[in-house]
Amino acid sequence: MISPIGSQDLQPLIVNDLSENEKLTKDAQSLPSVIISSQAAGNAVMMAAGYFSPLKGFMNLDDAMGASENMQLSDGSFFPVPIMCLVENTQEIEGQKRIALLDPNVIGNPVLAVMEVDRIEKISDSQISTMVQKVYGTNDLDHPGVKAFISQGRYAISGKIFVLNYSYFKTDFPDTFRTAVEIRDEISRMGWKKIVAFQTRNPMHLAHEELCHMAMDRLGCDGLVIHMLLGKLKPGDIPASVRDSAIRKMVDLYFPPNSAMVTGYGFDMLYAGPREAVLHAYFRQNMGATHFIVGRDHAGVGDYYGAFDAQTIFDEIPNGSLAIEIFKADHTAWSKKLNKVVMMREAPDHTKEDFILLSGTKVREMLGNGIAPPKEFSRPEVAKILIDYYSNL
Repeated sequence: MISPIGSQDLQPLIVNDLSENEKLTKDAQSLPSVIISSQAAGNAVMMAAGYFSPLKGFMNLDDAMGASENMQLSDGSFFPVPIMCLVENTQEIEGQKRIALLDPNVIGNPVLAVMEVDRIEKISDSQISTMVQKVYGTNDLDHPGVKAFISQGRYAISGKIFVLNYSYFKTDFPDTFRTAVEIRDEISRMGWKKIVAFQTRNPMHLAHEELCHMAMDRLGCDGLVIHMLLGKLKPGDIPASVRDSAIRKMVDLYFPPNSAMVTGYGFDMLYAGPREAVLHAYFRQNMGATHFIVGRDHAGVGDYYGAFDAQTIFDEIPNGSLAIEIFKADHTAWSKKLNKVVMMREAPDHTKEDFILLSGTKVREMLGNGIAPPKEFSRPEVAKILIDYYSNL
């Protein structure tokens, strides 16, 4: 199986030993504490699950700046985005060597992790501006990722963390949330040798389904891991539970048995376009995928990124950073001429009118009115699940 990044073995930060976990949980009750941001909580869950291996905890300012400016930490290791614990106020934890990190996403704010504090650093406006510009490609506060990052605070707490649980992801999505360790184990059990991963934060329409089939066929893959984001999205996006139901229905009906795995991970969407595409590839290698599909405007939002910026960035990252291979895809759509889904770049004799193309706004409008999109756009069984969701809003 493909090796994790920076090591032969994954290094998840979850405290699995029951007695040790119980002791740390008890100790945490008497420790100074801070409620962290949703983004920091997602970072902790990803480290706990092994996805961000071999990180040992939250980055200090030097490492965060290095990750932002050149995707390289101070020790020379590769990481494409800063993984930080940013807070607004440090009064309760100033001078402390050990603190409890409280979960902002669970009622009662239980302890999510215990941190051995290395540094507490104030970040300047210019440093924040540099990080945001490098990672998100813009300082525009209308960008949802920029807004979320900047709103966290100006103090960076860094140090090793010992994560006690997976926040709400394990309880809310017991059939879907999987750690990188669990996915590797399942891939091994299935006997897959060549695996392609597909990232999604939306339900999968026919074009997405066919893109996965294309990638599997062209790469000669044994298996597909559909890996959906289960954390926070921007307003208006479809909830994870609905996406999960729609995707599972599609896989049950339109993929051969034992060829596709439906899983999810606990993280808030960054909408960082090219940089997030690299992060997606990073943790897909850690979970055992040998190939990763990157399509048009991957992880983008609005008009902040060029259509294929998330593909060309892989030509710019330091050599040897990733072993996973990228399947660079174009937009896929139903061709009226060929009576099937094709990649648009592979149909040079087509005009826009030769494809069935529907905007997201149009699709939401149809579903909200109880109208299923045409079968050339969406499987009817998937459309029904989405219509049921919109009818209950």
